[in-house]
Amino acid sequence: KARASRADPILASLSRNSLRMSDVQLLHGPHWLNEAIVNFYFAYMEEIKYKANDDFLFLTPEMSQCMLYMDDKELHSLLVAQYKATRKSFIFMAMNGVRARDRDAAHFTLLVASRPDKTFYHFDSYGGNNSNGSLELSNNIKDVLDMQRARFRSQRCLQQSNDYDCGIHVICMADQLTDYVNRFDSVDGVQPLHQDVIKAKRNQLIKLIASLGQHI
Repeated sequence: KARASRADPILASLSRNSLRMSDVQLLHGPHWLNEAIVNFYFAYMEEIKYKANDDFLFLTPEMSQCMLYMDDKELHSLLVAQYKATRKSFIFMAMNGVRARDRDAAHFTLLVASRPDKTFYHFDSYGGNNSNGSLELSNNIKDVLDMQRARFRSQRCLQQSNDYDCGIHVICMADQLTDYVNRFDSVDGVQPLHQDVIKAKRNQLIKLIASLGQHI
């Protein structure tokens, strides 16, 4: 995936996550974000912003999708043996489902497993289209995470003002939630995002990627 290409060069890399010029161009206009950008931002949270925080685990959309179809043995190998997930207070899972209204359009949402709250919180900026998938994932992983008694809760959140900003909403919600739980050790009580935060995020991401690109 990360092969050199003069037509579509890699602009920034973190561990196994690379961003090409074509990925970054999606941030410039009214476009859906792809998995590469969401993956990259979750890698940034894991490897840079919250590198010293042992309470947080960030799982990409691809990982969340795979976990839907894993049995307990496979989940244990991934979540417990590899990621030490039973020691994490908060697990942030970006999900990539399909919108009921448009079968060809991917839709990103955010599922958060909170041990202090004993709850799986689902944040969906487009009317609850990923609720079934997020509930299914919660039920599939709660035994392995030792969160058998955790409840599932669809959390009220800012709704998209267009049909293409779901990825931006997930990134902004991940930002807000990590900051909030760092201070309060709970998801409960977090307020919905403000529209201004969404509007500013694309330019912030472009600047962040440019700054990280210097380290290639």
